[in-house]
This record gives sequence, C-alpha cells and structure tokens, in this order.
Amino acid sequence: MSFKKVRPRKVSSIAAEQIVDAIQRGDYPISSKLPSEFELAEQMGVSRPSIREALSALQAMAIIESRPGSGNYVLRKPSSSEESATVHLIESEAGCLEVMEARGVLEPPIAALVASKASGDIVAQLREPIDDMRECAARDDFDAYFDADKRFHIALADATGNALVSAALAPLLDTMDQRVYREFTRHYYLKNVDDIQHVVDLHSEILGAIEVRDGETAFAKTVEHWDRMREIWEA
Repeated sequence: MSFKKVRPRKVSSIAAEQIVDAIQRGDYPISSKLPSEFELAEQMGVSRPSIREALSALQAMAIIESRPGSGNYVLRKPSSSEESATVHLIESEAGCLEVMEARGVLEPPIAALVASKASGDIVAQLREPIDDMRECAARDDFDAYFDADKRFHIALADATGNALVSAALAPLLDTMDQRVYREFTRHYYLKNVDDIQHVVDLHSEILGAIEVRDGETAFAKTVEHWDRMREIWEA
C-alpha cells in the first residue's frame, strides 16, 4: 500500500479554500459582499495578513474583486478545479511576508553600496525607471508602474557593479511577477494614486541620497520603504 507525502500547508491557502467553498455552496452569491477581513480572520482564527494573502489569490483568479472603500465582492462561482488552482497558486509562490522580509534585509545595504560608487551614469540609469514610474502613477496605470518599479530595483542591484549581487537578487526580484504578491501590492500597498505617488517619491529620495553619495540616507530610505509595506501588511 502506498502513501502520499504529508506536506505542511500555508494558512492563507486553507483560508482561500474555505472562502471558495462558501462561494460554491451559495453562501455568497455572485455580486454579494464577503465578510470584512476582520470578520473572516475572527471566524477562521487566523491573522489578517493570512486573510489578505488569501483574498489576493482569489483576486488574481478573478473569483472576487476588491472595491476600494467598500470591500470584496464575488465575481463568479468557481469550479472545483479552480478551487484547486487557487490553492496551488498560493502554495507554489513565495509568501508575501517572505518576500518583504527578504527584500527588507537585502536591499538597504545594496542601496548604501551603490551610493558609495555613484556616478553620473548610475544616477541616469536609476532615474529613467523612476521617471517612468511617476508617469504611470499619474495616469493610474498600475501594471506599467509595477514593471517600471521592477526595472528600478534590477538597475539598483546592477549598479553595485558586482555580478554576484545581481545574480543573488535576481530570483528575489522575480517574485514581483508572482500573481498573489502583485495583487496584494495593487489592493493594499498601492491602492490609489496618492499611495503610488508617495512610493514614487520615496524611490526618488533613495536616488537623491545615492546621487550625493549619502549611503546612510540611502539605506534608511530603503528601510522606510519596506517598513511601510510591512506596516500595511500587518495592519
């Protein structure tokens, strides 16, 4: 007799599974509003960040939609295969908190290192994606903004002039393309034009510190960027 391997599961995938089950049972018909994050967390006995990650996966699967200032609404009734796909999506991607922790540890010293080596060419290479970010923010084009944001962080790693740093950071920056992480960022961290503009300003402040070779401030501003995202995650 053969047995399947027992593997630990993420709390967020179990939460997503329960929400999908409730939608499939008809507890929440199409166009109906789901309970608040607080209510879902209380009923399931899990943290709000876990609920946010579950909801982000359901948004990525177009099962629900987030309406700013109102809540989350059911878009359609998912099939059983889509329930499995939602769980697989969460289990196959790095957790949002893992991404934030890793980038919060690694990117501030990289910014400081770049500041110590700053040249006109480096500043120009970093300014280009920030200009694109600002333009995309002004027209509220999240996807184009996010692509420009990724280009900035790749350019920051490359600006160290250290191939090992670039190679080590590349897989971590690729998590920006993960569907759950992107949906979390869209609906929580960059939920409106003002939020996006604020983050663009923060990137500009990082670049400003690099331009004057102020490694301490470049480090601190990069920490501020990730601390702010953690605060929103944990709120």
